[in-house]
Amino acid sequence: MKKGLSFQTLGNFTYRFRKLIITFWVLTTILLGFYAVKLPSILSGSGFEMDGSFAKVENILQDKFDQPKSSVMLVFDSKKYAPEDPEYKAFVLSAIKKMDGVQDVVAIQSPYDVPDKTIKENVSFASVQFDKSFGDLKTSIDQIRDRLPEDKDISVSLTGGPVIAEDMNTASQHDLARAEAIGIPAALIILLLAFGGLIAAGLPIIVGLISVASSLGLLYFYGQTTNVSIFLLNVVPMIGLALGIDFALLLVNRFREELHRGIEKATIISVQTAGRSIAFSGLCVFLGLSGMLLIDIDIFKTVAIGGMVVVVLSVLNAITFLPAMLAVLGQRVNALKLFKTKENSKSVWHSFAAFVMKRPIIMAVVAALALGLSVTPVKDMKLSIPEADALPPDYESRLAFEKFEKTFREDELYPVTLVAESKKSFNTDEGSLVALEKLTNDLQSEKEVNKTESVFTYTDQLNGSELFQALQTDQGKQQFSPVLKPFINEDTAVIKAYLSVDVTGDDAKQFVKKWEKEHEGLSITIGGVTKFNQEIFDEIIEKAPYGLAIVLVTTLFILMIAFRSVFIPIKAIFMNMLSLSATFGILVWIFQSGVIMEPVDIGLMIPVFTFGIVFGLSMDYEVFLISRIQEIYEETGDNDRATLLGLTSTSKIITSAAAIMIVITGSFAFTNVTPVKQIGIAIALAIFIDATIVRMVFVPSLMKLLGDWNWWMPFIKKKEKNKSGTLS
Repeated sequence: MKKGLSFQTLGNFTYRFRKLIITFWVLTTILLGFYAVKLPSILSGSGFEMDGSFAKVENILQDKFDQPKSSVMLVFDSKKYAPEDPEYKAFVLSAIKKMDGVQDVVAIQSPYDVPDKTIKENVSFASVQFDKSFGDLKTSIDQIRDRLPEDKDISVSLTGGPVIAEDMNTASQHDLARAEAIGIPAALIILLLAFGGLIAAGLPIIVGLISVASSLGLLYFYGQTTNVSIFLLNVVPMIGLALGIDFALLLVNRFREELHRGIEKATIISVQTAGRSIAFSGLCVFLGLSGMLLIDIDIFKTVAIGGMVVVVLSVLNAITFLPAMLAVLGQRVNALKLFKTKENSKSVWHSFAAFVMKRPIIMAVVAALALGLSVTPVKDMKLSIPEADALPPDYESRLAFEKFEKTFREDELYPVTLVAESKKSFNTDEGSLVALEKLTNDLQSEKEVNKTESVFTYTDQLNGSELFQALQTDQGKQQFSPVLKPFINEDTAVIKAYLSVDVTGDDAKQFVKKWEKEHEGLSITIGGVTKFNQEIFDEIIEKAPYGLAIVLVTTLFILMIAFRSVFIPIKAIFMNMLSLSATFGILVWIFQSGVIMEPVDIGLMIPVFTFGIVFGLSMDYEVFLISRIQEIYEETGDNDRATLLGLTSTSKIITSAAAIMIVITGSFAFTNVTPVKQIGIAIALAIFIDATIVRMVFVPSLMKLLGDWNWWMPFIKKKEKNKSGTLS
């Protein structure tokens, strides 16, 4: 067949150069594995970074107002002493003194420097400031932790963005080890049940591990040129193990089926058939991930690239290294049998598929209702950017951060920062100062603003004109110079607006969007936590639909080419979207309802990640199943018989593949980093729904209802139906 010519050529090549191919992959894996081990050392931050107003304001504050590039906090607390007590104060000053010599520290602000902002009740905090960015402080953080003093009556804890990011990295590594310790043995058990022997069962595990190790090694080099999110460490192994094992499972199964033809023919046919399905499946997963590249936020770009790399290597591994190994092993692939597996075509799948195909309308309606009910909780989904609460609950940095936020309150900690730029210097132009005063007053009059802090807060109630006049005298310059420094630098001024509404809520986001404009001749740029959240949410809301559209359209055309059909790709995409929606509904119920665990918001990136990963993964089984149905249909011309036999012949292996995917991704449900737990559960749920409701009910129902129209394609002539088989 011409369509299989290229894969037949690949099969011939793989068989002919099998030892050379194996040697290449072994050496490559050893080399890249060396760098894979080093990858965690270059991971930094959550990945929620993007170019925008927030980043611009941060740069202005660093360049013109001496704001440090990053900082961490020492949070002090005591049940016995108050901050004004000598014992408390001595402990705090001792802890600060111990910070002398910590790498890259440029300044330390004691709680006693600005007590009105840093001391409340029995809690206080010191700010340790650095001239290095977020992800470059591992050594400094370790040094601080080693130097923290201990006292039975007073506690000191280290927290802040860089510390939380470093702890997230550490927790992610522990989570990965835990998930692998659960997922890989479970996958091996499923493979043993499918194949009965250790050799056949072990090959997919080897392929999955090679795919992950080589991918992580390549990503180490990618991480040398850009910031790489810590979530990469979990997402790539999750995808790589699941996909690599699944692909290998399909090809090993086909090789064993064809082995009676001889080793060479079995190798070639396996690559030509299962290899072709793997290539198309991999392409679907690749496209699903590529949609995330449109979202201009680091975490989506790095996870997309990491996922795409591991998909490509999983496919290459499965269609080159694995068939080469099988060609060398030959009949020995069935060696080390632990028990005999049943190969009975009249399985429960055959009976169930026949049952469904005799009642296609009723079964399709029942399946649609089940999925529809699962979708309903989606309307209550609450999304948030993961912060300290994503860490395990016993981590010191999380506990300290929660104490910090609870004591000093979010509305006091996270003001909206407005940077106002004038065409003239505020120090020498009266009109600019008057405009700045008007801007401050207008801000204060907004219902979302509780109070403002600007140069006028500390100038004895002088208005713009009066302040300008005072600055024209030596006495005025001397008096107000310390006040001006934090708020005015030539043509740039800073105003802080403390909100009366939730700083990450919709009202706050609308407020910052409304105020980013020119006002009284001043150009305004906005920063702060509220602006950060608004920009991240808006970027996803704006770009995600375009990514979704590209993925759907390209997948549609690829499946049309693969199956020479219009309706099968449309049906596959529709079922995929329905099952994904049901997955999100169940995810909301698990994490937000409070029935199973303490209620927590869904991570902002989880729906995007889940769609990008699962849309392609679930197509994996669809491609493999429909490919087998297509093979039989082209031989018989009988759609019903092809559907029944295709479902029956692939049921065991696809069920095994789905079970492996579920245990590999579902093992991350036992991890402690909340977003990792959510993504693992989401993927496992989606695959479970796809393997049960979709494949067991929807596929046979719709294949039966559409009949030969399943295979309709403009300008393609349909084959005559072969009546040699009947639906049983």
